[in-house]
Amino acid sequence: MRIRSLGVIDDAVVELSPGFTAVTGETGAGKTMVVTSLGLLLGGRADPALVRIGAKAAVVEGRIVMRPGAPAAVRAEEAGAELDDGALLISRTVSAEGRSRAHVGGRSVPVGLLAELADDLVAVHGQTDQQGLLRPARQRQALDRYAGDAVAVPLEKYGSAYRRLRSVAVELEEITTRARERAQEADLLRFGLDEIAAVEPVAGEDTELAAEAERLGHAESLASAAQLAHRALAGDPEDPEAIDANMLVAGAHRALESVRSHDPALGALAERIGELGILLSDVAGELAGYADDLDADPLRLAAVEERRAALTQLTRKYGTEGTVDSVLEWAEQGAARLLELDGDDERITELTVERDGLRSELSLLAQALTDARVEAATRFASAVTDELASLAMPHARVTIDVRQAEDPDGVEVGGRPVAYGPSGADEVELLLAPHPGAQPRPIAKGASGGELSRVMLAVEVVFAGSDPVPTYLFDEVDAGVGGKAAVEVGRRLAKLAKSAQVVVVTHLPQVAAFADRQLLVEKTNDGSVTRSGVTVLEGEARIRELSRMLAGHEDSVSARAHAEELLAAARADA
Repeated sequence: MRIRSLGVIDDAVVELSPGFTAVTGETGAGKTMVVTSLGLLLGGRADPALVRIGAKAAVVEGRIVMRPGAPAAVRAEEAGAELDDGALLISRTVSAEGRSRAHVGGRSVPVGLLAELADDLVAVHGQTDQQGLLRPARQRQALDRYAGDAVAVPLEKYGSAYRRLRSVAVELEEITTRARERAQEADLLRFGLDEIAAVEPVAGEDTELAAEAERLGHAESLASAAQLAHRALAGDPEDPEAIDANMLVAGAHRALESVRSHDPALGALAERIGELGILLSDVAGELAGYADDLDADPLRLAAVEERRAALTQLTRKYGTEGTVDSVLEWAEQGAARLLELDGDDERITELTVERDGLRSELSLLAQALTDARVEAATRFASAVTDELASLAMPHARVTIDVRQAEDPDGVEVGGRPVAYGPSGADEVELLLAPHPGAQPRPIAKGASGGELSRVMLAVEVVFAGSDPVPTYLFDEVDAGVGGKAAVEVGRRLAKLAKSAQVVVVTHLPQVAAFADRQLLVEKTNDGSVTRSGVTVLEGEARIRELSRMLAGHEDSVSARAHAEELLAAARADA
């Protein structure tokens, strides 16, 4: 990790060991800047006040080696980043004006992406950075990973049943929520279809009845007109002397017939007049028949008007185009929709049966999950308690409370309704009793800052190997610890470093002695500018720093001897 223009650090390269790296230095030398730098790479808040005076921006760059297919690598590649020979290059720039930029694998990315990657890269434990494992959800996840297949197998089955139950519940809720609306729609459709069926309309009937009503309503005038037209064409039987159209046309035809042989043109006209006479006779006959057949019965007219009124009522309600044909079209569509609505009852029954079955199945799976977690919690709490005994907390006792919150609308687990979610019905919480007689309390409330860091260290040591996070950062994990307990803290950090990368900011030589690599953050002052640098300590330089940490100055003979003894003991312990 390279740090430039951040706080008292002008330009420094921090070479972290794959195992255990200890960061030491005088108070105020800038050790916290190493932690802050890592925090910036992990998407932490950018404070422009951290930019070194006189600099335009602070820059932190890191190179993180990842195994192929690691979740963080996959997420970074999804964002367009490229890995450099299995390593991911990350940089964060904070300007003096407060602007912040992030780059991952050569690609500019939102700062939020760094925070996403951080969840799979580093677990931070410090005086103010313990929030991750303090959340019950994270504690449950930690316990599940510790339990391994004993929880993973039933959890997978539970998750499958839970997701199906949610899907069924959503569909059932959608149907039942709209049940009243759908029932009202079905009732309206039935009423309309019954009303139409009672009238029994026939396609085109409204047009035919309108014509008949018009004819019946003017029967007398129609009959009188037909009779007058008939007399004009065929004559009046009561007046033999009256002249009619047939007589006139017949006379014209006779006149032309007598001379048609002399001129073909007149012959043609004579034929046409003859045809006209035939047509007049036909029309006259039809007029006579029309007048005889015309029905002037007022009862029939009343029946027609009554039928038309019934059809008009239907067309007003259901005829989109105001015709009987559109009424019949509505009835066809309404019958199909009614079949669909009536089918909901069967679907509701099917879904209800499936939901009840899934709830019963979920109850059994949730109980199996609870049993597996309780068994794992007992082992986990016992192991953490044993670790605390060697971390200056010999009387502390850790327990894990696995409980189920009751919910009247929840699933039955163990004979009572409880709230259930994607990971089961359990709430998991670490409890700490720091001394005999004390009531176990949540670790966030039952431990001081130094105790909390040691509890976190004990948890991580027990948890080592099952946590996918490859790097741990402990800031002041040894607060309030000294002597033999400090040696044990160092020993446990070294133990954790066998399965993960561990970075510790410490003021205790007993802890630093166990590190695979020790970094010194040192402040220098040339009279005008104060700056800090980071140096890898080896051989004599490391002994001098341990001596300083032991006695306050590096030239003490006894401190030097003690430092050499600490290093030898740590190497022998490894």
